[in-house]
Amino acid sequence: MRLVMASANPHKAIEIAEVLQAVMPDVEIVPRPPGLGDVVEDGETLEANALIKARFVCAAAGEPAIADDTGLEVDALDGAPGVHSARYAGPRQDAAANVAKLLAGLRDVPAHERTARFRTVVTVVFSDGSEVLADGVVEGSIATEPRGEGGFGYDPVFVPGETAPLTFAEMSAEAKNRISHRGRALRALAERL
Repeated sequence: MRLVMASANPHKAIEIAEVLQAVMPDVEIVPRPPGLGDVVEDGETLEANALIKARFVCAAAGEPAIADDTGLEVDALDGAPGVHSARYAGPRQDAAANVAKLLAGLRDVPAHERTARFRTVVTVVFSDGSEVLADGVVEGSIATEPRGEGGFGYDPVFVPGETAPLTFAEMSAEAKNRISHRGRALRALAERL
């Protein structure tokens, strides 16, 4: 099976390819075609945004496309940043600014109330219009300061409950992919393809 990557985020594209090819060795993941421009992710849910991206790239490339959308849901912030995670601090999608805004919002929140989860929805859209969706969730908490050099986005402040006290950014890519929201969503997707 050949799938065109809808994500323009190079970190996310690498993670998707690594996890999916580990469980589907025959899948070929090809890069997003150059010059497609930005896709407006204006859906109200992670599902909607994943489908918007996959449908757009599938139509442009004329081949099945794979896309995901991920949100960090922080309980003390009533589920924010959620579907707006990538642009939490503004439209530039600046990871450092997003993390800074998140930590500022949690400044006076005690450790036991910093519970959160990462949620990912991943989809493949086929040229015939059929669509396959799957999701994955990992529960955890938000650290008081960034830690670690790996990962991307909110990884330096997200502590998955299964590996406490390590943040995703302190883990190897392989260890993170085994338990991450994206890894879980992609393995569930593989079972449905």
